[in-house]
Amino acid sequence: MSTKDRLHVMVVDDMSTSRALITQALDEIGIVNYRSENDGAAAMRSLSASPVHLVISDYNMPGVDGLQLLEALRRNKVTQRIGFILITGRADQEIIDKGRKLAMNNFLRKPFSVIDLKACIEKVVGKL
Repeated sequence: MSTKDRLHVMVVDDMSTSRALITQALDEIGIVNYRSENDGAAAMRSLSASPVHLVISDYNMPGVDGLQLLEALRRNKVTQRIGFILITGRADQEIIDKGRKLAMNNFLRKPFSVIDLKACIEKVVGKL
């Protein structure tokens, strides 16, 4: 069984269109084990109950943003080792630096292609 067959992913984005673009890209890559949440707080509750291997999260979300979600994941013993990719249209150096301090595994700028997403994921989990 290949990595992409075993990999479990959560997509977190408050915009349904963005979630759909990410999950469509996952489908094209061949990653089929994914679920999604539309906000960081719901994602944290879901991940605490049922962790995944990798979270792909938008940065700019109301309530709990992507970096706040990452910080919460890293503080929780159940979720602290989950791989984390931040997707943002605002890839300011300050955001990237804060993400790295919180042990973000990788980031991707919007807009992105399927090839970009696959390469980004592979830097975290290895060859798909």
